[in-house]
Amino acid sequence: MRHPILVSVCVAGIAALSACDKTIDKNAVDRKFQDSLNVIDESNLNDVMLSAGDPNEAVTYFERASANAPERLDLKRGLAASLVKAKRIPEAKRAWAEVVADPASTPGDRVELADTLIRANDWAEAEQVLDAIPPTVETFKRYRLEAMIADGNKEWDKADSFYETAVGLTTQPANVLNNWGYSKLSRGDFAGAERLFIDAIRQDRSLFTAKNNLVLARGAQGNYTLPVVPMTQIERANLLHTLGLAAVKRGDVQIGKGLMREAIETHPQHFEEAARSLDALEASVTN
Repeated sequence: MRHPILVSVCVAGIAALSACDKTIDKNAVDRKFQDSLNVIDESNLNDVMLSAGDPNEAVTYFERASANAPERLDLKRGLAASLVKAKRIPEAKRAWAEVVADPASTPGDRVELADTLIRANDWAEAEQVLDAIPPTVETFKRYRLEAMIADGNKEWDKADSFYETAVGLTTQPANVLNNWGYSKLSRGDFAGAERLFIDAIRQDRSLFTAKNNLVLARGAQGNYTLPVVPMTQIERANLLHTLGLAAVKRGDVQIGKGLMREAIETHPQHFEEAARSLDALEASVTN
């Protein structure tokens, strides 16, 4: 009779220990789960602050958060990115340099530093930073910056190669196509530039800089008709003015004056800039 009792006691003891283990495990899991939730919530808050309407508010948030947790690299990144967004470039340079100096930094951080250096017009230093990044790091932003630096160095073949690669690495290539077209325009390859600007507008119909550059490329070739692209009435007036200036630059002054008059008539309000340009032309002809 003693054996069943002993077995029962042992079983009860094992069950009690098992219950204790489960309680301990549950508490540990609860803490880990809550910690995970806190990290997720903070990550969401970081993302919200980076996309906030006032970038200076984001700077204040990340400065305070970084001061409270100086070991957190993600907060340092947030501070550097928010400083760039706030156009506080000298501070952003120092912030990204601090991020890059951290042993846990990534090649992507170096790309961001190079981008900030270019914004600060420190092209030579930006080139050094990019050169130190392994060639296996193939991102859209890296190649876009490489293209811009090659442009500045007048290394046209390299620039074209980098631009082409960058275009293939993004689903929104309009701006890089526009930059590539402007590079062609500056080299005197007006036909090549025209094709790239048309491609940029096809990708983003609202990109006015590409429309304006397209008119410059056409005007440089003596083509003074507006391209068939989507445009508002105000955009049409501005493009006519640009085309008029391009005509004058080529020596076709009378055509330029006619285009400026058309720009003034087209604009829904008073077109002060075109009116001044026309007045200056009229005065120079009279003199």
